[in-house]
Amino acid sequence: MLEGYAPGYGHDAVSMMAARTAAERAAFARALVAPGMRVLDLGCGPGSITAELAAGAHVIGVDAHLAVLPGSSTVDFVAASTYALPFSTASVDVVFSHALFEHLADPLAALAEVRRVLCPGGRLALSTSDWSRARVRPRSANVDAALRGHYLLRRRAGGDPFAGRGIGTLVAQAGFTGISERARFREDLPYRSLATYVESRLAAALADPDHPDRDQLTSAARSAWSWVRTAGPGDFVQCWQELTATR
Repeated sequence: MLEGYAPGYGHDAVSMMAARTAAERAAFARALVAPGMRVLDLGCGPGSITAELAAGAHVIGVDAHLAVLPGSSTVDFVAASTYALPFSTASVDVVFSHALFEHLADPLAALAEVRRVLCPGGRLALSTSDWSRARVRPRSANVDAALRGHYLLRRRAGGDPFAGRGIGTLVAQAGFTGISERARFREDLPYRSLATYVESRLAAALADPDHPDRDQLTSAARSAWSWVRTAGPGDFVQCWQELTATR
């Protein structure tokens, strides 16, 4: 299975993940968590959301590329694949995941594994990005070309940059019921920071002289370079599809 993490683990990407809080990213999920529950935070990254989910519950942060993180009396961290969770069948009350499923090559298999570990009646809460509904203004030919390159990198890593728009269908296919969805729009990055971020990812990909999409990425990188150097005031608002469902 071809799968990677397209944003990478550079300082900018890790800093961006570490700035995320449960208050802004997981409010819809926190309502499902009660004292005494066992909760998983899948794709927890640096754990900035994980600890805030606790609310008296036992929360376990799970990530395939987990750094050494400090635990506590109510929070643990485990390095594991979403496709092979190291938990018994029907042993978890709530599974939460933010910004993971858009990076998975086989989200349906991951959902099957999530359903396995959830107790009957257990709850699922997903927040999945959808770049097809992101608001990037102003737009130009260079902006559009740079973003196409960005989407290509996401797909080459095994993910789907537009995953949010279809996540509900996949959750239903996996056998979950009581599905509720809403789109939340959030200013994740300043407009110019988005341009810089996209340019840096394209430049990193071009460091591989044998990249199969080198010509297309070279063109996209030129567009991103122009975008960065001409970017004035603008807006970037990402679309996050927030979903809850029942096992």
